[in-house]
Amino acid sequence: MQRVLFLCTGNSARSQMAEALLRHSAGDQFEAFSAGLEPKEINPLTRHVMQEVGLDLAGQRSKSVGEYMGRLQFTWLITVCADAEEKCPRTFPGISNRVHWPVDDPAAVAGSLEERLTAFRRARDELDQRIRDWLNQRGQPAGAPR
Repeated sequence: MQRVLFLCTGNSARSQMAEALLRHSAGDQFEAFSAGLEPKEINPLTRHVMQEVGLDLAGQRSKSVGEYMGRLQFTWLITVCADAEEKCPRTFPGISNRVHWPVDDPAAVAGSLEERLTAFRRARDELDQRIRDWLNQRGQPAGAPR
């Protein structure tokens, strides 16, 4: 089974969403992981918008990329923020393929709760579509739509 590592700066929103979405869509084909360069706790709005689509992040926690470097082999490293793409070492031990998906940081949005939720939903939905497209490009159709 191929392993995929989703990487962002804080491992509090986008990479956590991507991990859960891939696990839901193709957990029988891929092992999904996530990490951050400077990990922070999972944002409560991340948990909220994932529960809206029936995905519970129980069991997921924020992790440093250092937990994986040199310990696990990954078929794919997918960075989901520009900061992680820029700061992640160009040569990452144990990575076969590297892809960058620039997704706006929903945690950077200020404003009302509804404006912030909208940003988190937008990131979730963009990641869901990117994962579905990525799976289709590999001839590995995603599971049932959320």
